[in-house]
Amino acid sequence: MITLDFVYILMGLMMAGIAIVNLRDRTSAKRYNNAAFWGIYATTFLVGSHLPNIVNGTLVIAMVSIVAIGKLGGAPTERTTRVDREASAARWGNRLFIPALTIPAVTLLGTFTLKSMHIGGVALIDAKQVTLISLGCATVVALIVGMVMLRPPVTAPMVEARRLMDAVSWAAVLPQMLAALGAMFALAGVGPLVAGIMERWIPLDTALAVVVAYTVGMALFTSIMGNALAAFPVMTAGIGLPLIVHRFGGDVVIMAAVGMLSGYSGTLITPMAANFNIVPAALLELPDGNAVIKAQIPTAILLLIANTLIMYFFVYRK
Repeated sequence: MITLDFVYILMGLMMAGIAIVNLRDRTSAKRYNNAAFWGIYATTFLVGSHLPNIVNGTLVIAMVSIVAIGKLGGAPTERTTRVDREASAARWGNRLFIPALTIPAVTLLGTFTLKSMHIGGVALIDAKQVTLISLGCATVVALIVGMVMLRPPVTAPMVEARRLMDAVSWAAVLPQMLAALGAMFALAGVGPLVAGIMERWIPLDTALAVVVAYTVGMALFTSIMGNALAAFPVMTAGIGLPLIVHRFGGDVVIMAAVGMLSGYSGTLITPMAANFNIVPAALLELPDGNAVIKAQIPTAILLLIANTLIMYFFVYRK
């Protein structure tokens, strides 16, 4: 059976390749720092699930130490000129989108077909993780499609992956780290504590009030944490499950889906989501580092209002 470990191995191999490319680049003054950072990150993907928690925690501390003390080097210069890239884009036209569009197409196909496939009476894929596994398979298929179409050097995917990840730098690991932090908060009982504070100041005795507290709380907590994955276990344990689901009989699936989307409203308006809001501004060399956030604020507000209404009108209807 193919499990989520398949995706972890893919990620680990890519990060290991990025570390090797960095290590081999003698023109980079920070090649050892970058190689160590991405190499440790690769280790967490490849064998992290087999290591004791204390070892994984030590690896994370080592990554933080590399960034804080040694610093990471920036992205190397592109190997092709702007003229060459524009000429290639003109030659291929919209066909350049084929590899990118392959990813959602194969992911959708796999999500609906792979979970029902069996070999020798054994399920081919872990049905609980079919979407993520399909996404991992889709990226491999898209890579093959791109290589066949464009015929770049064999090393091009890893070299370009290195350039992109070095440009994003440490912000690339934020989603995983913040998700882990959210799980730790949930285990520590932060969710019920947050619910207790909210109930002290806001009367959560109606179905509408609970929904508003949950969606707005998801957005606010996400803006503080920088990632909806970190806010979700806290707000769901404190408000979603005990109040929306158990007290008022709401649908747990709708609550979880719309609640997570509500958290993304907070992602749109916070600099804590550096990989989404700060890094793009830096890569595009925008004069205002908060330009992305300012442009997204109206969308975030409308999205939060829409999610609150959607949840209220549908979560209690079974």
